[in-house]
Formats: sequence, C-alpha cells, structure tokens
Amino acid sequence: MDAGGLVSDDIVVGIIKDNISSPACSKGFILDGFPRTLAQAEKLDAILAAKGEKVHTVVDMQCDDEALVERITGRRIHKPSGRSYHIKFAPPKVEGKDDITGEALIQRKDDNEKTLRPRLQAFHDQTKPVLEYYKTKGIVSNVNAMQDMKLVYADICKAYGAKV
Repeated sequence: MDAGGLVSDDIVVGIIKDNISSPACSKGFILDGFPRTLAQAEKLDAILAAKGEKVHTVVDMQCDDEALVERITGRRIHKPSGRSYHIKFAPPKVEGKDDITGEALIQRKDDNEKTLRPRLQAFHDQTKPVLEYYKTKGIVSNVNAMQDMKLVYADICKAYGAKV
C-alpha cells in the first residue's frame, strides 16, 4: 500500500462481507471507495444477492487528477483528535500546528505525489470498468466533484433520492 498499490480483492471483500452483515448495517449502508475492481463488484453483487439485496446507487465523484493531487497532498492531520486541515483550503491558524492543542500536524505517509500517482493510475485501470458494469444496470449517478461543496452535497442527495 505504501508504494501506491491496492489491497487484494479477497482481503477487501472479506472485510466488506463481515461488516455489511453486522447489525450496524441492517438498515442499509454506504460504501466509499468500494468496489474498486470488476471482480470486487461481482463478488459484492453475489454477497448481496444471497441476502436478497442489491446495490441501489453508485455515485461517481468526478474530479480531475491534478485537483486530486492538490487536495490529497495538502492534507494535514492532528493524529490524536483526527482533526483535518489543508494547507491551501483549510489551513491551521499557525502553520503545522493544531488550532486547539498547538500540537504538530502530520502528513499521512501515503499523502504524497509519489504514492498518489500510481494509486490514481490503478484507479483508472481497475475502477473505470466497475462504473461501466454498474452503468449497464442503470444505477450510476455522476457528480461533478469540482464544483462548490454545497452543490456536490445537493447532487449526492439527489442521487440517493433524498431532499436537500
């Protein structure tokens, strides 16, 4: 993973299967970043079909690669609290310091361009076929993730049939 690779399908599918079978998911769930491969999508559909369920909606968050690089490489985290900052879009009051505690912020070791570029390539190579697979089922909604966050939120709500 540190080199930009993705976790194997069997491991990820096993984790997902265990979690969606838990009581916390009994009324439904949203999967973020899964499935990433066609094999994962097919396995997810089989798992759900065995329970009399199916995937209802797939949201394709569309964002160009350069914007993703800027967003991800600029993230900074206050590890003890989980507070998140961004050096450009949501900077801390004091550079490199948490606003509340003054403790140092960290950059996750995979939030760098060297690691990110192979992950983006893996996304394009492996995940785009997943979108095509679900498009044939008529359940993909495209969301322009380059627009204002309020509009992104409204489009996501619309995709799920929720009122904003």
